[in-house]
Amino acid sequence: MPDLLSKFIHQITLNPMTNKILSFLFILTFSIASFGVSAQNNADRVLGKWLNEDGDAHIEITEQDGVFTGKLVWLKFPIDEETGKPKLDKKNPDEKLKTRPTLGLEMLTGFRYDSSNKEWTDGEIYDPKSGKTYSCYMKFEDSGRLKIRGYIGISLIGKTTYWTAVKE
Repeated sequence: MPDLLSKFIHQITLNPMTNKILSFLFILTFSIASFGVSAQNNADRVLGKWLNEDGDAHIEITEQDGVFTGKLVWLKFPIDEETGKPKLDKKNPDEKLKTRPTLGLEMLTGFRYDSSNKEWTDGEIYDPKSGKTYSCYMKFEDSGRLKIRGYIGISLIGKTTYWTAVKE
């Protein structure tokens, strides 16, 4: 049996066409595997802490099972001036939610990465300053800033804000 195996290996290494085919298959397999990793790395680029455009909040974006969400993890002014206590979600239209703390609030929900358009889509953004929820997508600008587009109905009617990565 060892002679048969060594004869087979010897034939493979001597045959230039076989070497070319094996090299091609190896490169093809590696390329396909790399593409999958690259797409995941692009999706993960949004993970981490982001400073909102107003400079008064940090939102931490996380991912679980391909769904991206964002939670308010830092406020420049976490204490309500009127009450002297931590800020609450007072502008929420749902009476039951008006007493929940603003800090720790999940602001971004339901985003999925669209690798063909290199953006996170099908999500929603909640604005605790207004108490409103909007459809939303996120996309990186060439500058590295994260473009956040909130809208009602179609994305032409909405508002864009830009977030920057928090350096820790």
